[in-house]
Amino acid sequence: MNYQMVVKEENEAVLERYELSMERILLIATEETRIELPYRDYFLRVAGFFMKIKAVCDLAQNDKLTAATLEQLRELNQKMYADIIEESYKTSYANPTYAVKMLGKEMGQILSFLYTEIRGSIAYAYENRLFDITIAAELFIEIYNIMEEKEDVYKSVKSAIYYYVSDYSDVTVTKRIRELLDPDLSFAVDIIMNQDLEDLRYLYLFGEYISDNEIKIAEYLNSLTQEMIDSMASTYTEGFRLGFENYRIDLSKKSVVNIHYPVGFERMVKAAIKQFEVMGLKTSIYRAAVSSIHKKQHLKIGFHSKSANKQYDYDHRFDQAIFLDKALNERKLAVSKVSLESMKEMAAQYAGPAVIEVFGDVPFLPKNKEEALMFSQKQQKLSLEYQKDYGILSNQYMKNDEISFTIISYPIPEIGNQFEDIFHETVRVNTLDMDLYERIQKNIIDVLDQGDYVTVTGRGENRTNLSIQLSNLLNPEKETNFENCLADVNIPVGEVFTSPKLTGTNGVLHVTKVYLRDLNFIDLELIFQDGKIKQYTCKNFENEEENQKFVKENVMYQHDSLPMGEFAIGTNTTAYAMGEKYGISPLLPILIAEKTGPHFAVGDTCFRMSEDMRTYNPDGKEMKAKDNECSILRKTNIDEAYFGCHTDITIPYHELGDIIVHKPNGDTIVIIKQGRFVLEGTEELNIALDELNELNQS
Repeated sequence: MNYQMVVKEENEAVLERYELSMERILLIATEETRIELPYRDYFLRVAGFFMKIKAVCDLAQNDKLTAATLEQLRELNQKMYADIIEESYKTSYANPTYAVKMLGKEMGQILSFLYTEIRGSIAYAYENRLFDITIAAELFIEIYNIMEEKEDVYKSVKSAIYYYVSDYSDVTVTKRIRELLDPDLSFAVDIIMNQDLEDLRYLYLFGEYISDNEIKIAEYLNSLTQEMIDSMASTYTEGFRLGFENYRIDLSKKSVVNIHYPVGFERMVKAAIKQFEVMGLKTSIYRAAVSSIHKKQHLKIGFHSKSANKQYDYDHRFDQAIFLDKALNERKLAVSKVSLESMKEMAAQYAGPAVIEVFGDVPFLPKNKEEALMFSQKQQKLSLEYQKDYGILSNQYMKNDEISFTIISYPIPEIGNQFEDIFHETVRVNTLDMDLYERIQKNIIDVLDQGDYVTVTGRGENRTNLSIQLSNLLNPEKETNFENCLADVNIPVGEVFTSPKLTGTNGVLHVTKVYLRDLNFIDLELIFQDGKIKQYTCKNFENEEENQKFVKENVMYQHDSLPMGEFAIGTNTTAYAMGEKYGISPLLPILIAEKTGPHFAVGDTCFRMSEDMRTYNPDGKEMKAKDNECSILRKTNIDEAYFGCHTDITIPYHELGDIIVHKPNGDTIVIIKQGRFVLEGTEELNIALDELNELNQS
């Protein structure tokens, strides 16, 4: 059953409820009511927004969106997002600061949440999903009725929201899982494969916010030859295939790949879909979450456009605080288990995600608003427990050691006037000579495998001073501690990495500026004791408490401490030179940035839940350092083994001092000295650095 048939069946079942709810909301906008100001204004404005949703639904149901002109589609898109962008956000009820100012703290927070939840209906209107719109409309009407009664209002409204989330989770959670696994439910694939991608009206059919960025990237890709597009797609799809080959996983047993990508890249995605089909894989593509039950803070996972307002996303990152409790966690897990069990054949055929990332956004320095919802300490713990428990559950049906992935990144036009030059340079970085890097990185690994521990120091303003303890090799002739990472799953080429021993790993990790998960960190500092973070801070805010809170939320993901899950040495000096040449180093995504110096991941190891899968470097040596003292607990107490996060932090070459291998007998071997490769057999990596120095001096 294809997407249109599924939607038609769902819509027919809920059509009467949808029509009744829309009629009732229309009356709200005109009837006499006992609801007094300031709440009256809130309900009038939200009712008006529902009428905009209905207008889009009418067009989608009658297939009139595809017939509209470019100007009509653009105007409609702007109307849907108007009150959360630019100056309008200051007086929008989606802004918790304004909502609290006008409605009071408790009701302001909860009604701002409600409006944000309702705004998710924009996506459902374009997808013609009446069920999701109807349940949001019915919740709005229920809360309107509660407000008219004026008795124990806050408690009653909060209860209504809780049961809306909980009662419908058997549908919403199941549908989200199915969108991952079932290629027949792909709204986006239909647009990509069936619309004329040279006619930019197609961009507005997704229902995402369309800015100049999406238009310009689509226009630019349309200017490229089909050969160039196919080559870009091939780098990406071949990386996915090589992941299965290199990890000795049978791809022939898989049938579905899930693509995540930014709107505007449809021409490349279309080529990738066709190439995956040749491998025997159909494609699923789901939208980044718009409903609070599915969101993961401010992050966008799935297909998405540039954010209409990053502060809006950040303000609502903890909206689950309205309803999160232990009972809801248990219900979601129970529904997930039933859903996965009912789809276990599809789950077994899931091959993994293929991700296209972008970079070039202006670094975002968020404002922490006291009016925004926040998790209590108990809810922080519940959120972490759910992520861990769901990870364990999903691994039973989509085993980590039976799937792979790939990630590739490209710049967006917002990066500046040199966008086209940067784009072509990025394509070159993504396709560097893997054979050359394999040989160079083998030289580095051969030395690292002689070490008892490694020291890494910063220079200049960088205060890094770390000692990283390495695992013991029982058979160095056939075993290694470091993976020789080439351009397969993790594009571009250029790193060797290990899971360090925690005991004996100590010191300070510091970077003057780093961009992580769309957030800019200034003077980020982590202090490790026996491999675990003991202290942390940054300099984003004047108040030290705010700095620590910012790091805990967005690096620690609310954990009190995290282990060092990975130590790696990036070798892609070409990528580093590109960043410095064009002045975009702070904007490089971690995917590229991690290759431009040593990096350290906090959280889980790279081998989370696939530690027992045997993997080998190109020289035939088996990778042995997959566990640390935390992950090994999976064998005795899995609840304490994993943390559900893995964040890479890179020291760029210009902030890097020395990387020195310390052998058990006390001898040392220097790999990098003052930011330059000095180990024999790595000299070619300095060519890009020398060319950059010459450019800077000219």
